[in-house]
Amino acid sequence: MKIKNGFLFSLAISASLWACQTKKLSNDITLSPPASFRSEQLVDADSSIGNVPWWEFFQDPVLQQLIDTALQQNMDMQLALKNIESAQLMFAQAKAEHLPSLQLHVQTNSTNPSNNSLNGLSLGEFLGQNHIEDYTVGLGLSWEADIWGKIKSKKAAALASYLQTEEARKAIQTQLVNQVAKGYYQLLMLYRLQEIAQQNLRLSDSTLQVLQHQYDVGEINLLALEQVAAQRQTAAALIPDFQQQVLLQENALRSLSGEFPKEIHTATTLDAVNLPTDLAVGVPADLLSKRPDVKQAELSVTTSQAYHQVAKAQMYPSLSITAQAGVNAFKVSNWFNIPASLFGAVAGSVTQPVFQRKELKTRYEIARVEYEKSVIQFRQSVVNAVGEVSDALISIQKLKERQEIVQDKTNRLKTAVKHADLLFETGSATYLEVITAQSNALQSELELIQIRKAELVAVVDLYRSLGGGWSN
Repeated sequence: MKIKNGFLFSLAISASLWACQTKKLSNDITLSPPASFRSEQLVDADSSIGNVPWWEFFQDPVLQQLIDTALQQNMDMQLALKNIESAQLMFAQAKAEHLPSLQLHVQTNSTNPSNNSLNGLSLGEFLGQNHIEDYTVGLGLSWEADIWGKIKSKKAAALASYLQTEEARKAIQTQLVNQVAKGYYQLLMLYRLQEIAQQNLRLSDSTLQVLQHQYDVGEINLLALEQVAAQRQTAAALIPDFQQQVLLQENALRSLSGEFPKEIHTATTLDAVNLPTDLAVGVPADLLSKRPDVKQAELSVTTSQAYHQVAKAQMYPSLSITAQAGVNAFKVSNWFNIPASLFGAVAGSVTQPVFQRKELKTRYEIARVEYEKSVIQFRQSVVNAVGEVSDALISIQKLKERQEIVQDKTNRLKTAVKHADLLFETGSATYLEVITAQSNALQSELELIQIRKAELVAVVDLYRSLGGGWSN
């Protein structure tokens, strides 16, 4: 196809005008994370517990098995893997867009014009028949030249989207490891609370037996006996409550693992759990490469930038080349009459959007806004990540201080219970003093166990917030 030079010149002028009307968009994202987290802990820039694989960070075999099962069978993980598979297919398709498209077409036509028409009279005179058949087999090829980088930008967007799905899988895995570990420590805490409640019940039974004997011999009245019996029932009521929570927690952990409810056999106690004591955290800048959600947000910026470039390129002229070749004859037997039955055609076209100017301009501006939004979301993800690490460090530090205080209080209250029992047996203390001492000791022990569990949870949260848990 011939195209006049003046037409090409006008297209070039049009493209220049479009380019002048669009804004140049910078890819630079300036981030200034702090030099350290908000904590009294010293910063080691060369190490971080976020680099430790989850099977080394959690050394309890039961917990390891629960995490491994969850990673294989959890429904959210399986959906994430399917999303990755879908993104891989889309990326493969985007890579092939710069290649020419080739189509095979087979066509047959049968025409029967009126005998009184010019075509009908011509057929009767030259072919001796009142109809004509036409058979065609050909290959068609079309290709769009990527002059403005539209196809290249689509490929970049598809790649970034694929990488986003991979980071999304990693983010789901870190959350899943975090949830299973915290759920497991919750289960260990409930077992310990149940054990303490049973110990306290036995202690209440012992006290009640002493008071029952004193009541039988007339040393105390019925009021004292009933109050101690009520205290014993209060201790007994805690046991079925903890048993219920244990069963529900086991069900929750099985659900995370994609399993039906069943018992979990633990092999350790809450006090025996060992986690790394050297909680190296690195520097905040490491989160840009360690945190899957932060990397996912950064890739979202790349995707938005690529789509912005696609929207920009769509406002420019597009150059397309098409070609056809094959055999054509009014009889099938003549197909192989080469070269008489061969045909071919080549065409080139330049298309410049004219009336869609407002629509394309709007799409371009929307793409620019989406890019700017993605930059803001990326910055916020970094702020959130630094904040989560700082929160976890502060929690660990303050929980340790609180544990020391409550541990000392618990030891003193246990000693007070022993003294109250001795004084009560010698008549130097009342039954109310005994009940009060036992109740205070019970509450302090329960508080101490909850603090221990909260400290473990804070360490697990620190591990996740540093990007730990997604190593395969």
